[in-house]
Amino acid sequence: MAKQQLQRELSSRHVQLIAIGGAIGTGLFLGAGQTIHLTGPSILLTYIIIGFMLFMFMRGLGEILVANTGFKSFADVTAHYLGPFAGFVTGWTYWLSWVITGMAEVTAVAKYVSYWFPEIPNWVTALFCVLFLMFLNLLSAKLFGELEFWFAIIKVVTIIALIVIGIVMIVFAFKTPFGHASLSNIYKHGFFSDGLNGFMMSFQMATFSFVGIELIGVTAGETKDPKTIIPKAINSVPLRILVFYVGALAVIMSIIPWTQINPDDSPFVKLFALIGIPFAAGIINFVVLTAAASSCNSGIFSNSRMLFGLSKKEQAPPIFESTNKNGVPHIGIIVSSALLFIAAFLNYVIPNSTLVFTYVTTLSTVLFIIVWMLITLAYIKYHHDNPESHKKAKYKLPGGKYMGYIILVFFLVIFALLFVNQETRIGIYITPIWFIILILMYLRYKKVTKQN
Repeated sequence: MAKQQLQRELSSRHVQLIAIGGAIGTGLFLGAGQTIHLTGPSILLTYIIIGFMLFMFMRGLGEILVANTGFKSFADVTAHYLGPFAGFVTGWTYWLSWVITGMAEVTAVAKYVSYWFPEIPNWVTALFCVLFLMFLNLLSAKLFGELEFWFAIIKVVTIIALIVIGIVMIVFAFKTPFGHASLSNIYKHGFFSDGLNGFMMSFQMATFSFVGIELIGVTAGETKDPKTIIPKAINSVPLRILVFYVGALAVIMSIIPWTQINPDDSPFVKLFALIGIPFAAGIINFVVLTAAASSCNSGIFSNSRMLFGLSKKEQAPPIFESTNKNGVPHIGIIVSSALLFIAAFLNYVIPNSTLVFTYVTTLSTVLFIIVWMLITLAYIKYHHDNPESHKKAKYKLPGGKYMGYIILVFFLVIFALLFVNQETRIGIYITPIWFIILILMYLRYKKVTKQN
């Protein structure tokens, strides 16, 4: 008989690096060119604002998870404070969000592989990537944590190297085809590329860069010491944002004037190619490839755990509750991975992988924001029901439910911006179809549960 319980195999270093890896994804490496082109240097301000609000959001989620270690994920949190339907919506919508995000990440992998092997069709690379990651996830949670640890180390070391080399280039006014490297390149061509409109529109792609930041809330059920490890991981968010997003992009725009950055290419690859080392661009291409693979890997992990949790509550087929001899929900992993084959099909139909990336990230961002809003509403309800617990809590969200309301308004503004932008509006239009399906699914499971 297969074990029906997840194993607590993730140590502090695993969760710390999973948190970092979740925040440094394809949106930064592949989407940076688009966001810089769209909004110019004001993208730095965009990342600071989004980063601060998501840090506050994570503090709220962390407060609840530390207060009650019985919660295995944030789907349990929303179910407890907002009712079973909210938990059902959170779990299934988060699952779909990562399926769609996985498509974006697999698409990015295909784009980066084509840098070396342009003759290999994108869909072939996408297919191989999905099969490989599915196999790795079937082995054990500890191996997943180990892989994410090293994936994240690669990303961190690379970005720090980029910043250090960039600072040296700026200090010595390194000459490039675009002129001399200088901090003045950030502001001398203007701070906003398209005024306030372009600045506001940058929030969609920038928000997608942070997709995965909430992954800590999925690892809760497999973390050895959640009361210590979760707060430590969340508290490292501000420094990560300042270094990996603001620092890296400031260095890039100091060396390559933002007016010269191609929105279809990764500025990370471009910058290292300027150094003059023949294989530098290839190294960076490898790093951003691992970043995309890492994010997709995290998605497969979180999806299988969501299906496992939903099945435990009789809100998903019971087969998803089964685990293999390694204590991982193997059916959930196989099904979630199989759906990523859609990405291979999209890459076959649409050879322009950047266009595929834009389409899927739009819908994914809409769904993630909905999940984040539900978690925020759950926090507000938690604070309302437990004001004394909040006061006594060692780890909590500054401002309590009032900050929760501010976070909620911020997410609503992002949602409104997605609707205003013609390119991202399609994600809003498609979303109601998903919620109609969810309501029908919920009514069915409710009926089946009553019969049992």
